[in-house]
Amino acid sequence: MLLIENGYLIDPKSGREGNYDIFIREDRIERIGRNLRETLEPGILENCRILPAEGLLVAPGLVDVHVHFREPGFTQKEDISTGAGAAARGGFTTVVLMANTKPPVDNGETLAFVRRQGSRTPIHVETCANVTLGMQGRELTDMEALAAQGAAGFTDDGAPLMDPGLVREAMERVRKLDMPLSLHEEDPSLIENNGINRGAASAYYGIGGSPREAEITLVERDLKLALETGACVNIQHISTREAVELLRQAKEKGGNVHGEAAPHHFTLTQEAAVRWGTLAKMNPPLREEEDRQAIIRGLKDGTIDLIATDHAPHTAGEKEQDITKAPSGIIGLETALPLGITVLVQGGYLTMRELLAKMTVNPAALYHLDAGYLAEGGPADLILADTAALQVFDHFASRSSNTPFAGWELRGVVRTTVCGGKVVYDRGDEEKGN
Repeated sequence: MLLIENGYLIDPKSGREGNYDIFIREDRIERIGRNLRETLEPGILENCRILPAEGLLVAPGLVDVHVHFREPGFTQKEDISTGAGAAARGGFTTVVLMANTKPPVDNGETLAFVRRQGSRTPIHVETCANVTLGMQGRELTDMEALAAQGAAGFTDDGAPLMDPGLVREAMERVRKLDMPLSLHEEDPSLIENNGINRGAASAYYGIGGSPREAEITLVERDLKLALETGACVNIQHISTREAVELLRQAKEKGGNVHGEAAPHHFTLTQEAAVRWGTLAKMNPPLREEEDRQAIIRGLKDGTIDLIATDHAPHTAGEKEQDITKAPSGIIGLETALPLGITVLVQGGYLTMRELLAKMTVNPAALYHLDAGYLAEGGPADLILADTAALQVFDHFASRSSNTPFAGWELRGVVRTTVCGGKVVYDRGDEEKGN
């Protein structure tokens, strides 16, 4: 049992905000109220761990629906256990894995393996399955069977779907399944060198880079198909102002369409790729300041529903290669909330409740997960965070450390992460070296 006392609770789903106590029994929240210590039955306190939370934010456990834990196949970068540790340290109690593993999650056996590995971690680990066999973009997987076996949704993230007929069929099938289809929108035929924006960054390196049109063309095509089919479609890691506007228009037309913003896309521009090189190389690439501002406006007005990290670990050796050879992607689970607080809340763009909605209830709702909210009878998944404290990112729980944010001082420190009614991360223990 846990008793969290006098924390400043913000629950975006209900709108509840203020100082409250939370009493947890087993894996559910039993009571939310004030001065609960005085109302508990005799003997309860003796068997209850008490977490003082005065001066701390108490919020639902964060939900990230776009992470890569690299297992099976690439465990030198990350595995499901180390990824879950990084998630807990960042305040995430639920994550949804992408399916571009080796072998990919295009069959029941691999799906079962990933789910089994996830169940052995202290957080909730869900996984998508692939849209196409082998991520080849030619033949759809048995989506109905994979859904029945526990897939959370469908994506070929990392490999854009180029056949519009196949995309339409996939949308029709996910609509019947009432599941999301998440799309990586970059037309490879337009890209000379991925991960670096065609503009000032590509000019600096003397390469062709990745033009904004690569994203815009596929977003435009797929939002049109989503409107025609009625499918639930999620546009992943939006990077251009044009894509934000296309999504806004599709929503205004009544489409069941959604969009992600990654913290690096609302924080950095292509100049970061010049400064940090491969550590700031990602797909889609960092764009221009006007794009960054458009993404922030999209978050503010609800066009972009959720913040997702696209946590993408790579080894130091891989990232030390030439700019055209190094893989794209950065880690993000441990820096996501501090970047949101520092850039969006402290920057005056979002309130704390608005930020939390993008990182809890909204992503949970997209994937139909029982997560991302605080309520009596609800899951005992929550965080205690000091939103005023500063921290320097000089080490990570992730197996990899490929990020331009290493060494940054950011506002917001997760003090405690509770998942399933158990403390799965404690900053105090970390600071003591336990």
